[in-house]
Amino acid sequence: MGLLITVILVALVFEYINGFHDTANSIAMGVSTKVLTPRQAIGIAATMNLIGAFMGTAVAKTVSSGIADDKVIPANLVTYVLISALVGAIIWNLVTWWGGLPSSSSHALIGGLVGGALGATHMNMGSVIWYKAGAEHWWQAGGVIGKVVIPMFLSPLVAFTIGFLIMSFLYIVLQKARPSPVNSTFKFLQIFSGSYMGLAHGQNDAQKTMGIIALALVGATTAGHVHQDSFLYLKDLGPSKDQIPAWIKFTCAGVMALGTAAGGWKIVKTMGSKMVKVQPINGFTADACAATVLAAGAHFGMPLSTTHAVTTSIMGVGCARRWSALKLSVVARIIIAWMLTLPICAVLAYLTMRVFTAFL
Repeated sequence: MGLLITVILVALVFEYINGFHDTANSIAMGVSTKVLTPRQAIGIAATMNLIGAFMGTAVAKTVSSGIADDKVIPANLVTYVLISALVGAIIWNLVTWWGGLPSSSSHALIGGLVGGALGATHMNMGSVIWYKAGAEHWWQAGGVIGKVVIPMFLSPLVAFTIGFLIMSFLYIVLQKARPSPVNSTFKFLQIFSGSYMGLAHGQNDAQKTMGIIALALVGATTAGHVHQDSFLYLKDLGPSKDQIPAWIKFTCAGVMALGTAAGGWKIVKTMGSKMVKVQPINGFTADACAATVLAAGAHFGMPLSTTHAVTTSIMGVGCARRWSALKLSVVARIIIAWMLTLPICAVLAYLTMRVFTAFL
């Protein structure tokens, strides 16, 4: 029981860090265009994160049952795998936050799950990662190829393309409009696009931790460590998409909102001003496009990276004005952080898991 409580606490630490690490995703555009003060933007983001966390559980179910195969990992090691995955993701999130780099908490967690599972089984990655080869299974609950791997690489491209196309369209439509009314209109609209971004962030990111906690409860219940009358008892998630216990939803949503309220100003600066100079029309387009990509992913149970969606959407919006608007040195640092996230978190989790197994 003590180990189960440890998993839950570490998962909530990850959720809190996720909140302040990814705050920039929800508020960078509104703050950088001076539509909202930092305090106002954080208040809106935290509130919408809280609401978004209750909008479905498809992503939570993918994380809890669609990444690492619990039939391969020994039952007595599942809890240690989860702790290792969370430790690896937390370390990387703190490192990138300190460096002001908008890396992906989602990919950090996924990399951690893979590394932790590898450390527990000594098997190759193909034995640990669970997917069904048939195309008809790719988009089902256990289809890691369709719901994790493909969206991981495709979503940034989609966000970039949509941002580029919509921004180009707006430039054409509004090319003869006076700047003052355009700025005024999109300053107002940006409040709604920022709220939409906060909603999608909560809808996607808060559910990942819900999935981790649910997986830990199912494992502890299966192992007989949780009494049937306990509120921690969770036999399985069942066929329904709404069987994540209410207390898990409330706890994860609240902790993430608190983390968001803590802020992450270094990343806000990188995303809001260092990559490309933005006006209210650019901020509105970037937020709206990224939020739409995230909301669609959450609907289909795809644990997308909020960071990747927002960052590439900003890039697309900037390129619609002119390709030279992008500050390539900053973009290069961000891309390097993206490329390192999965393998580094996998290694960190693997090493943590090997430490655990050495003492078991």
